[in-house]
Amino acid sequence: MTQIDQAADIREGEELDVAAVDRFMKSAIPDLTGEPVIRQYPGGASNLTYQVDYGDRSYVLRRPPFGKIAKSAHDMLREARVMRALKPVYPYVPDIIAICDDHDVLGCDFYVMERLKGIILRQDFPEDLELNEADTRKLCLSVIDKMVDLHRVDPRAAGLDSLGKGEGYVQRQIGGWSDRFRKARTDDVGDFEAVMAWLNDKMPNDIAQVVIHNDFRFDNVVLNPDNPFEVIGVLDWEMATIGDPLMDLGNTLAYWIEADDEGPFQMLRRQPTHRPGMLTRKEVVEYYMEKSGFRADNFDFYEIYGLFRLAVIVQQIYYRFYHGQTSDKRFAVFGHAANYLEKRCKRLIEESSL
Repeated sequence: MTQIDQAADIREGEELDVAAVDRFMKSAIPDLTGEPVIRQYPGGASNLTYQVDYGDRSYVLRRPPFGKIAKSAHDMLREARVMRALKPVYPYVPDIIAICDDHDVLGCDFYVMERLKGIILRQDFPEDLELNEADTRKLCLSVIDKMVDLHRVDPRAAGLDSLGKGEGYVQRQIGGWSDRFRKARTDDVGDFEAVMAWLNDKMPNDIAQVVIHNDFRFDNVVLNPDNPFEVIGVLDWEMATIGDPLMDLGNTLAYWIEADDEGPFQMLRRQPTHRPGMLTRKEVVEYYMEKSGFRADNFDFYEIYGLFRLAVIVQQIYYRFYHGQTSDKRFAVFGHAANYLEKRCKRLIEESSL
C-alpha cells in the first residue's frame, strides 16, 4: 500500500483554538470521546485545511485564511452547500459532517467533512509509488475522466442550476478577473493590460452551461492507496459553479507543467505532470474533447485565460504579503511569478492564430 496523505505540524500563526474545536466537534458528533489532535495539511495558499483526530476517527476542518480577505472570497458555507448537493450525483465529493456559521467558535465560518484516506499527488510522486510510463499514463487518463464525469452532471437534477448566473460566463470571467487584477496590482508587477485587452477582444461565446470545479488539479484528487488508478475523492470545491467546461479545462492546464517547459514555469510546478507517461497539454485537450464531446477549433483563448487567472490568484496572495497582511514567507516570490506569467501570456498571444 502506498503511503496515505497525512497532515503535518501547524504553521505559525494558523493555530486553532483546540478547546473550541473540541466543543463544536462533540456537539456535532455526540459519541466522540477524548481530546482532539489537530494538524494541518501543507498544501494550499488559500483556504486552510486541518486534520482533526480523535483516536482512530479522523475528520477534516476547512476554514478561510487568517487576516484581511475579500468579502466575497473564501465562502465556506457556499462550498459546503455545493458539496452536499453534488454528493448524490457525483460520488467523489466527501461527506459534509457539520457546518458552523457561529463566529464565536473560531471567528469565521467553517465546516467539517469526512477524511478520505488516500494518496494525494502533490509536487512529486510519493517515494513508495513506483509507476512505469504506461501506468503513469493510465493514472493520468483516470484523473481526466473524473473531470469529464463532472461536466456530464445535470445541474438541474443536482439542484445546482441556481449556482450560476446563466449565459455570458466567459464574458463575466474576463471582466471579473481583470477587475480583480487591477485592484490587487502592486508597483513591482506588470500591468497585464495587453493580455486583458486580447482576452476581451477574443472572447468566444459559452459552449455549454455545466457544473465546473474551477481548480481541478492532481493535488485536489484523492487516489485509492490499494489501487492508485482509482479516484476516490475530489477536494476543494470553493470555486465550483455553473459555467463553460473549456474555461474549466483552461484553468487546469495553467498548472500542467511539462518536463521540457522553461525554468521559470518549472518553478511553479505543484503536481507531477512532468513525469514520463503524463499527457502533454495538447494531448490533454485532445483527449478531453474526444471524451466529453465539447469542442473548440482553437484552444489558445482558454489556455491564455487559464494562465491569466492563475496570475490574478497569485497576485491577490502577493498583495496580502506586500502590504503586510500575511507574513507567510512562501508568498515573497509570488510577485516574480505574476511577472513571469504575464510574459508567458504575451508570448502565447504572439504565437496564436486567433
